[in-house]
Amino acid sequence: MAYAEARPMDSRTLRYTHFERLPVRAPVDRIAYIAERCRGRRVLDLGCLDETALIKRDTQHWLHGRIATVATEVLGLDLSESLPSDGLRTADNARILRADASDPSPAATGGFTPEVIVAGEFIEHLPSPLAFLTSIKRHYPGKSLILSTPNGCSLPNCLLGILRREVQHPDHLQVFTFKTLNTLCVRAGFAGWTILPYQFFATEMILRSRPPLRQVAIIAEKTLRGLERIVPALGFGYIVDIHV
Repeated sequence: MAYAEARPMDSRTLRYTHFERLPVRAPVDRIAYIAERCRGRRVLDLGCLDETALIKRDTQHWLHGRIATVATEVLGLDLSESLPSDGLRTADNARILRADASDPSPAATGGFTPEVIVAGEFIEHLPSPLAFLTSIKRHYPGKSLILSTPNGCSLPNCLLGILRREVQHPDHLQVFTFKTLNTLCVRAGFAGWTILPYQFFATEMILRSRPPLRQVAIIAEKTLRGLERIVPALGFGYIVDIHV
């Protein structure tokens, strides 16, 4: 599936009033969208090991692995202590170095020159997302940045909130919505960006479960995705496709 390049968003179209309609399109498959945007390009993949969900390694659901199947070259940065000191080779054209991905200067990458920077499910773990984005702007002007992050207004969050429940990763420090992501892009001074929702996924639950719980998870995933198509602003998360 082909996806369009990021198009500039005029922040003046959002007045930040309570009842304005958000320009939200239909949700996409997160991994498929990001991988397609990396096709044939040199990619810097930030915070990519995903050690809390290593069950996805060696499957089509591991973003870093999917990117490596279509990109020319992939360099990942991650601070995980499980990485060897000399890095980890993940494919013939891909490797992950142990380095701080929150400030990915050319010095940290050994002079690697990316065409696309990917930050999948990363900024919600950072103490200062704006500092991270301005660092990208400073080090990689004119490049493409593609980030994804959970939606604080997602349908599962809304439904669980009714029951006084919440699903949240213990390492998350931030929660984002369409407007807060737009504000970050404005403050970072990016040239243009597109914000689009991505579909609910129950990948880890499906991979870890046995029948009949696996079938329940598959049905829940399909049901929520159907509802997200009707109300896309309640999508599971957002991708921000940025022209730095």
